[in-house]
Amino acid sequence: MKININQNKTIIKQSEEKTNWCIIDAKEYKLGRLSTHIAYLLRAKNKIDYIPYKPGKSKIIIINSKQIQITGNKSTQKTYKRHSGRPGGLKTEVFEKLQRRIPNRILEHAIKGMLPKNSLGRQLMKNIKIYPDNLHPHTNHKPIKLNID
Repeated sequence: MKININQNKTIIKQSEEKTNWCIIDAKEYKLGRLSTHIAYLLRAKNKIDYIPYKPGKSKIIIINSKQIQITGNKSTQKTYKRHSGRPGGLKTEVFEKLQRRIPNRILEHAIKGMLPKNSLGRQLMKNIKIYPDNLHPHTNHKPIKLNID
């Protein structure tokens, strides 16, 4: 009598596709809708062979981050906090002021909050390139322009 030891094992074949470069224009979208869609693409949940613990192979370029839209009174009411680690080192900043000073940080903060809080999330954050203007140095990768529905 032969016993097959490998009978209960699941074999997952990884597709060997190349890195996809996508470009998204942030001035056309709202902050929340854009960041959720980007997090979805980074995790590769739109692929057939999605596995929760594997990073996606897509890299995303975001342009015009300083022209991102928000709704309501968030431009004057939404605050961003950072702490230096020293006593009394808490700094708060309003959305309007941060958008003028460092517009990329707003999108980074929103997307990072939607990714896993572990080494996978840190690895996925390296696949995002955010630029405040139209100009970016990744034209040789021939990125595909994405439209979010």
